[in-house]
Amino acid sequence: MIIDMTEVQAINSFFRSESLKEVYGLIWLLVPIFTPVSGIIIGVLVIVWLERQISAGVQQRIGPEYAGPLGILQALADGTKLLFKEDLLPSRGDIRLFSIGPSIAVISILISYSVIPFGYRVVLDDLSIGVFLWIAVSSIAPIGLLMSGYGSNNKYSFLGGLRAAAQSISYEIPLTSCVLSISLLSNSSSTVDIVEAQSKYGFWGWNLWRQPIGFAVFLISSLAECERLPFDLPEAEEELVAGYQTEYSGIKFGLFYVASYLNLLVSSLFVTVLYLGGWNLSLPYIFIPELFGINELGGVFGTTIGIFITLAKAYLFLFIPITTRWTLPRMRIDQLLNLGWKFLLPISLGNLLLTTSSQLLSL
Repeated sequence: MIIDMTEVQAINSFFRSESLKEVYGLIWLLVPIFTPVSGIIIGVLVIVWLERQISAGVQQRIGPEYAGPLGILQALADGTKLLFKEDLLPSRGDIRLFSIGPSIAVISILISYSVIPFGYRVVLDDLSIGVFLWIAVSSIAPIGLLMSGYGSNNKYSFLGGLRAAAQSISYEIPLTSCVLSISLLSNSSSTVDIVEAQSKYGFWGWNLWRQPIGFAVFLISSLAECERLPFDLPEAEEELVAGYQTEYSGIKFGLFYVASYLNLLVSSLFVTVLYLGGWNLSLPYIFIPELFGINELGGVFGTTIGIFITLAKAYLFLFIPITTRWTLPRMRIDQLLNLGWKFLLPISLGNLLLTTSSQLLSL
């Protein structure tokens, strides 16, 4: 049997093209996954560098300057060092809970990024209950901290995990009330709809001006949720050595470190979305979105400008939690719980009642 060489070449070229299509399909499948993850990692590295530089300025010292230009690679060097350190396990602890805890803390926060609109039509999943998905998912993180404290077989770690759970419950209720007030004002729980509702009236349409009490409560509650000073009771070094992360080392300790900054970034992004107009930067008498056509065009240039505006607002807002860390002393655990239950909860419920009444009267 004689086989024509042209047919063999055609068959080979066909299989080669099909294999290339499969490779390209796999690449395009992984691009939407790794692009946000790499962007989030870069964002965390920038936050670490910003905190070190701002902290150095507050304390009148130099700060990081050797690892890369202006010390920009210092966080990467620290992460690499933790990656190669020995991973120690407690001999009498629960190894499964000890190992799963840091992963739960990081994964629950990463899921929150799926509903954050970074620009016009730049969102992984525009859910109708986007803001409440963030609240529901972020409440899983303290469970990971509690598992870590319990699995460490250390009383300091266990007390830190209990404090993390109590603090999260205390401040999630006022936070939810503030988010519910924003949803009532915007007639939607979608993060994209909330931003577009603020863009109708420009700069003065931001929820910051319509909900000043809610903004203050949201700011305090988000600081407590992120366990930032003066609310870092779960890892108070004067009382609990290092709290729930006392027994951790190596990459697992690094996961807790990453989780805290991931939570700080996602809280800052939600402040931008809920109160600061998201990707819209409409100054009085100067309407930037109309100037660049962000809302209408949705092209590459408009999308880039929208992403830049969102990130600029988020990183400018980060100055508040960073400077607060070096300004206010740590609270006692009873003061922290009293602030959440006796002050912020009644204020947030009163704000929700006023918002509901105004919406009913405007019908």
